[in-house]
This record gives sequence, C-alpha cells and structure tokens, in this order.
Amino acid sequence: MKTPPTIIVLGAGQGSRYTGARHKLAEPFDGDDSVFTCTVRHALASGLPVLVVTTSRFAEEAAGLVATRDIVVLGERDGVAPGGMGDSIAAGVAARPGAGGWLVLPADMPLVRPATMAAVAAGLGPHPVAYAQYQGRRGHPVAFGGELFSELVRLGGDEGARRILARFPAQAVEVGDPGVLLDMDTEADFAALKDRLLATKAPTPQA
Repeated sequence: MKTPPTIIVLGAGQGSRYTGARHKLAEPFDGDDSVFTCTVRHALASGLPVLVVTTSRFAEEAAGLVATRDIVVLGERDGVAPGGMGDSIAAGVAARPGAGGWLVLPADMPLVRPATMAAVAAGLGPHPVAYAQYQGRRGHPVAFGGELFSELVRLGGDEGARRILARFPAQAVEVGDPGVLLDMDTEADFAALKDRLLATKAPTPQA
C-alpha cells in the first residue's frame, strides 16, 4: 500500500505583522478553539498523517492535539524561532523522510477544509507538486512528492518553497473552498476570517 503524504502544519512564524494583544495563532476563533487548534483539527480530520512544526509557545497546545512524536519544536532565541518558513518546511520534511510526500499548510489558515487537503494529496502523482486552487487563484496547501526530499530539506529563510515551485511542474487542484486563499497576517485578515466562519455557520434560507 502506498505511503500517504504527511501534512506539515507550519506554526513557528513570528506573526510580526499582526498587532493584536496576543500572537495571531492564539486568537480565539471557533468557540474555545484558537486559530492554531482549528487548523490542526482540520488537518487531522483529513485522515492524513499530521506533523506540527512550532515553537515552545505552542508546544503544549499541540500536545493536546497530536502525539509528542508528531511535534517538531524549533529552538528559540529571545522568544522567537530563528529562520523563516523555509527552515520550518525543511525541519518538518526532515522529520518524516519516509512519507509519501508532504502537504505544507500554514497554521494561520483555519478555514481550509479537510476534504481540500485530501484532494490536494490525491493530486500528487503525474507531477511532483500539487496545490489547491480556488476560482483560478493559487492557495494552500501545497503538496510535494517524495522525490523532492533533497530539495525541501535544503530550504531556509523566508522564501519558503517558491524556488521549487518555479522549477518543477505542478498540478492545480481546483476546489470549492475559499479558505485556501485566507490566511491571517493582519487584524483585518482575522476579521475577514471570522466573517467567513460566521457565513459558513449561517442557516440556509428556506425556499
């Protein structure tokens, strides 16, 4: 049986553009669940293996959701994880070298649906890269095939995997999920996420 891809939830960013009273991932989002928890829960609901890359700030919260072996805690300096998204991706991939690929999902995207993650994972095969697309616009998660291991573990800095995306053919997976475009860099982004969440829970008008 083919080994499934692993979802790598990236939760080690500084969130420096967010000016709220707390870290953006700690913001209450859906009931008692934070942005961070909602994203991880949706990843788990996809049925795919999940690995969380985070800092000590969210390690305890992560441990309430996944096994300790499924958490990578990046070292911190002055309360901030060194490096950028590239370092987080590399750490996650290196921790799961035998996976059948890796889906990269930023932890500030709590509305990405579990079915979307499964669809993007299924898009790997003919192409070494697959990504979620909504109404023609590229979003997350982005999936990478196992053959790109050596490329991914050498990533570093804030650029993430852009160079890999530019070099290798990719499969767009069109989904009916606007959450693939909605991340949370600013307080305005957070308000938009909350509005979208409320819209999804609103009762459907009866004809």
